[in-house]
Amino acid sequence: MLRLHTTLSLYIGRHFAMALLGTLAVILALVLMLDFVELLRRAAGRDAGADVLFGLSLMKLPTMAHQVLPFAVLVGGMIAMWRLSRSHELIIIRASGVSVWQFLAPMVLCAAVVGVLDVTAVNPLSSALYRSYEKRLDEVWMPARAGAFNLSESGMWLREPVTDGGQTVVHAGHVRQDGDVLHMRDLMFIMLDSHGVLYRRIDAGQGAMKDRAFILRDAWIMEPNHPGVRMDEVRLPTGMTLARVQENFASPETLSFWDLPGFIRFFETSGFSAQRHWMHLHGLLASPVLLCAMVIVAAVFSLDPDLRSGRGLSRILGAVGVGFVLYFFTRLSLALGLSSAVPLWLSAWTPTLVTLLLGTATLLHQEDG
Repeated sequence: MLRLHTTLSLYIGRHFAMALLGTLAVILALVLMLDFVELLRRAAGRDAGADVLFGLSLMKLPTMAHQVLPFAVLVGGMIAMWRLSRSHELIIIRASGVSVWQFLAPMVLCAAVVGVLDVTAVNPLSSALYRSYEKRLDEVWMPARAGAFNLSESGMWLREPVTDGGQTVVHAGHVRQDGDVLHMRDLMFIMLDSHGVLYRRIDAGQGAMKDRAFILRDAWIMEPNHPGVRMDEVRLPTGMTLARVQENFASPETLSFWDLPGFIRFFETSGFSAQRHWMHLHGLLASPVLLCAMVIVAAVFSLDPDLRSGRGLSRILGAVGVGFVLYFFTRLSLALGLSSAVPLWLSAWTPTLVTLLLGTATLLHQEDG
């Protein structure tokens, strides 16, 4: 079997890398513009300048880059192969005895390297920026949530507004879900008035949240200029529910690839479901393979040098159709996984493996069929 020369491999890989970068830049510019316009619409009538909203759009851009990267690889691969076909370089390379798999090897390797770098190096930065984006979007510039919530290995923190304009800050050192009840230990309640002045603090060794109330046991109630009072049980109403607690978990996009396994272990140890985080982790692991599959799909629509009589347009439309089908198939598969209809790992890997197998089978039929 003829081995592809290193110089030729670098030449093909450089063509593909340049086409990929150009395509990704164009797509991200469009995404940035659309996201900025959407933020302007949502911030209408609020005290948020255009410069601040544009900064928010930039914070979200790295996360969007990961989502559009497979389509950028598809389009970039087609552009690179069409350029080589138009200059007749592809015909000469194929005529010299180079098989399609040898020709695609540099592009596949380049896509795999891009995928690994995206997951291991870019993802930690994009997750940190997206975490800042969500915090500023939800708490400052857009309609505020009913209460700020955070759950991490340091425990649970909750800030909840009250009817008189004040707020209550809750901290629990340990939390555990058991059915419809959230059990907590080492509790601290700090109650502030509308001016942010502390007027009561409650410490409790144990407690639970159920039926829209915190039920504290062995509680100490402390108020300024008054001696502390010990009570066996204290019941405090709350607007938080277990469903809202689960909704306010850190979204998977705000956690880096390296932090996800630890957070998943912590959530599951606390009795919470980490299905979305498991799904996101498997999606990150599968993304380099998906990029390689998109190179093969691009070859299916690009390697035929005869693009006359409208065949070029039909191939472009076919590639775009494949991209949309892959997108909707991925969403359907994720929905099935989150509903526990199929195993999580299977729902995350199925779109990638199906794309890879169908692309490889179609290319084998075109070349050797």
